[in-house]
Amino acid sequence: MMLRRMIRKGHIFSFSRSWHSLSKNIQGSLNLYLEPLRRNFSTTGGGVSDETYEKEKITVTFVDKDGEEKQIKVPVGMSMLEAAHENDIELEGACEGSLACSTCHVIVMDVDYYNKLEDPADEENDMLDLAFGLTETSRLGCQVIAKPELDGIRLALPVATRNFAVDGFVPKPH
Repeated sequence: MMLRRMIRKGHIFSFSRSWHSLSKNIQGSLNLYLEPLRRNFSTTGGGVSDETYEKEKITVTFVDKDGEEKQIKVPVGMSMLEAAHENDIELEGACEGSLACSTCHVIVMDVDYYNKLEDPADEENDMLDLAFGLTETSRLGCQVIAKPELDGIRLALPVATRNFAVDGFVPKPH
């Protein structure tokens, strides 16, 4: 009886539409996590080809405080903080990308690439004000998201970060 009333009043339809909209949003977020499965599936004879898989990545070069460079492939949609952690690059990210610190501070080495990024939000600017070695092209690595037009970007890591942890403490990514 209750179900018929809900259907008549359009509640079930409304729930169905909301669920459909939510599932589309979730699908976009899940693509990042499903990428390794897609690649495995493509090597077993189905799914996305290796050529398509490679097109979904960009090349990023991290330059550490000693000037050593490490070039990596980053899936489109992934933050530079996540990419650094996956590739053993020492970019701290103490707040795990929640915009509550400045320890994932990176410096975009080419102004042309910096101009291709979306403008930083007020929250990011507030955290950047706390960053050590701030420059005109400074950004937080958690807010720089890989997209095709950033292919070839070079990011410098500052010589130090401002963190409230004990000196010498090296956090491990989760």
